[in-house]
Amino acid sequence: MTHTHRPNGAPDKPVLDGLEEKWSRRWEENGVYAFDADTARRAPRDTVFSIDTPPPTVSGSLHVGHVFSYTHTDTIARYQRMRGKNVFYPMGWDDNGLPTERRVQNHYGVRCDPTLPHDPDFTPPEKPGKHQLPISRRNFIELCERLTAEDERAFEDLWRALGLSVDWSRTYQTIDTQARATSQRAFLDDLARGDAYLAEAPTLWDVTFRTAVAQAELEDRERPAAYHRLGFHGGDGRTVLIETTRPELLPACVALVAHPDDERYQDLFGTTVRTPLFDVEVPVLAHRLATPDKGTGIAMVCTFGDTTDVTWWRELRLATRPVIGWDGRFLAEPPSGLDTPEARAAYAELAGATAHTARERVVAQLRSRGELHGEPRPVTHAVKFFEKGDKPLEIVTTRQWYVRNGGRDERLRDELLARGQELRWHPPHMRIRYDNWVGGLNGDWLISRQRFFGVPIPLWYPLDGDGRPDHDRPLVPDAAALPVDPSAQTPPGYEEHQRGKPHGFAGDPDVMDTWATSSLTPQIAGRQLADPELFARVFPMDLRPQAHEIIRTWLFSTVVRAHCGHGTLPWRHAAISGWILDPDRKKMSKSKGNAVTPTDLLERHGSDAVRYWAASGRPGTDTAFDIGQMKIGRRLATKLLNVGKFVLGLGGGDLGAGAVTEPLDRALLADLATAVEEATAAYDDFDYARALERTEQFFWRFCDDYVELVKARAYGDHGGAGARDSARAALVTALDTVLRLFAPVLPFVTEEIWSWYAEGSVHRAGWPSADALRVRGVDTAVLATAAEVIAAIRKAKSLAKVSMRAEAGELVIHASRAALDRFTLAQSDIRAAGRVTSVSLRESPGDLRTEVTLAGAPQTRPFPN
Repeated sequence: MTHTHRPNGAPDKPVLDGLEEKWSRRWEENGVYAFDADTARRAPRDTVFSIDTPPPTVSGSLHVGHVFSYTHTDTIARYQRMRGKNVFYPMGWDDNGLPTERRVQNHYGVRCDPTLPHDPDFTPPEKPGKHQLPISRRNFIELCERLTAEDERAFEDLWRALGLSVDWSRTYQTIDTQARATSQRAFLDDLARGDAYLAEAPTLWDVTFRTAVAQAELEDRERPAAYHRLGFHGGDGRTVLIETTRPELLPACVALVAHPDDERYQDLFGTTVRTPLFDVEVPVLAHRLATPDKGTGIAMVCTFGDTTDVTWWRELRLATRPVIGWDGRFLAEPPSGLDTPEARAAYAELAGATAHTARERVVAQLRSRGELHGEPRPVTHAVKFFEKGDKPLEIVTTRQWYVRNGGRDERLRDELLARGQELRWHPPHMRIRYDNWVGGLNGDWLISRQRFFGVPIPLWYPLDGDGRPDHDRPLVPDAAALPVDPSAQTPPGYEEHQRGKPHGFAGDPDVMDTWATSSLTPQIAGRQLADPELFARVFPMDLRPQAHEIIRTWLFSTVVRAHCGHGTLPWRHAAISGWILDPDRKKMSKSKGNAVTPTDLLERHGSDAVRYWAASGRPGTDTAFDIGQMKIGRRLATKLLNVGKFVLGLGGGDLGAGAVTEPLDRALLADLATAVEEATAAYDDFDYARALERTEQFFWRFCDDYVELVKARAYGDHGGAGARDSARAALVTALDTVLRLFAPVLPFVTEEIWSWYAEGSVHRAGWPSADALRVRGVDTAVLATAAEVIAAIRKAKSLAKVSMRAEAGELVIHASRAALDRFTLAQSDIRAAGRVTSVSLRESPGDLRTEVTLAGAPQTRPFPN
């Protein structure tokens, strides 16, 4: 122990209540967790440990899953700080994107209408009305900023109560000025390298939010449907039957496709058929993606029903007949090819209808004309949804911005897979999720969104003489001007009066996908643009902690931006957390309605107890929500208080480990050295759960066995002053070490006990050294032998239903010579702890056995071990 000791200041009755508020305040006042940027700029890079902290989505409240995963990160940050690292541990708030927009809409009862002018005097309704009030984009963004600021204050209060050792002077928002500038700069760099490009193409579209959706934001949901059998008409009078779950897309049909090896359709390949109801001529073609054993083996290709339709349309160079608009309703005008009065009349019944209504009407028309073969056959199948959406996705043709991610570039894909191999994964098997995602990509990253509260695409387009934008010649802002809002600012060389006018300009109306900003959290937190010198000291970062379900989104997109923009990984290690499961073994989440709000848990059980439960969850492993574990953590913290008060009450704080001379005491420190080695190795491998487990195992051996064994000697009841001081020095050394081992998980109770006898903070104390504890030539089994014998004595008293303070008349030990010699080294402590009157040692082969005769009892009870 190298820190300064002071007289024992333990209170008469130490308690856990109130420690969170007391120490959170003092930590902040004393800057215990502050990152020293000035030192970082002067020192070597390896003196800094930087963490790419996940910015929680600010759209309501945190739940217990956040407490779980953020505790994991905090244990690593605390450990690294105690190892002497200058820990860069910022906190961000992910406040842009759809979750915030939805919360603002529901909270204030408003919706964004970009066509409305800004109202500087706008005040939102006191209560949301039945119909949402339309407001300008700027007014809407102001409400988003107001509500997220309130949420962020609540989030910070909870994180402080949990004990996160974040440097609260280093926070950021994914929509603040620095984040917008960094995100826009990265986009412009992508554009300059040719990694960002604009394309008009079929796009996955959420009809509720009226925005494009990227592949990484999809999820499959099982939904009921029905197969409808329709008959297409061949030129020779032949009827070609197909089965479809989307008969409403019949007017969008552009071909029939079967597998090239399907014998049933060989004579049809290269011919044409006519669609039922609309009588449009379409080709019959062969393609390998057709499934012979699905339905009738021949499929209707529409523009567009699903992503397979898109593949067929692109590879077979088919016509385009879009029928569904951005609002999810059928377009007013029929697509090309529906030229006959009958076809146009049939389509008129669909115009303006939703997909569901149009399906009902098409089926009714087919049935009335005898072109529906049989009745619909019910089926349940997977349908693609936007992960935050409520309606199935449609595919519409739109102009969108993309960033290359290896989905269409085999060389880039291989480079990104190599980055996955270079990254150190904790646990290692999580890499397979990354590999599977990268290997399965089928398109580039769509980053533009048709929303409002996000980082604007930083471009304008020149208008020709007819006022049409030239998307091939975007106007780019000066880098020094970032961030920019093209809807409110003008491009270089233009004036505001030229907006929307012939030969003038138009701003890009879209914002970036929230992942386009979140993928740059290392650059934003590290202040790449504002403080390049600091950025060079924290990037690439040391650690990215995150959940496993967003490996495909956040982790992968961050790797893409760092690889393409910096030629490196964004971090050296990725520590992956699992989910929290409810009693039915289902993931806890706000969207599922089974999440637990953590505030009550922290108040009821205490932050250290909740952190204990969280840190018990293995890295990458789904963990059950368990109040019982929190109660165990509470008991552990209470035991620490009590044993701390006892040990410090004995004195011996100034003796040091050099005063430890007795074999039993030296065996304890050797056992402790092993615990330190194991906990250190676990933390170095980012395995906080194993570190906690090893520390806790030693602690209970220390309390249940060693403390009870040496208590009498520590009081001075036997053995002389040297033996007394040896016990006291061992007790203080063990307590001091155990506090530091527990500090990453139990920050409040360890700081409280530390303050009773030491200067400064335990969280700035050095991590314990195993070498400083271990002494050569110590028989480490002495403690184990003594613990085994004292346990046998306790068992005898328990079975006899007498007090543990009752005398044991005689103790007989049967053991090998080596075991008897070990017993002899601790005999005085065992006799005192067990109140043993006499001892007999009998050498015998095999395991150690004891016989205990209780004082005043005629019988002898053997207790084999």
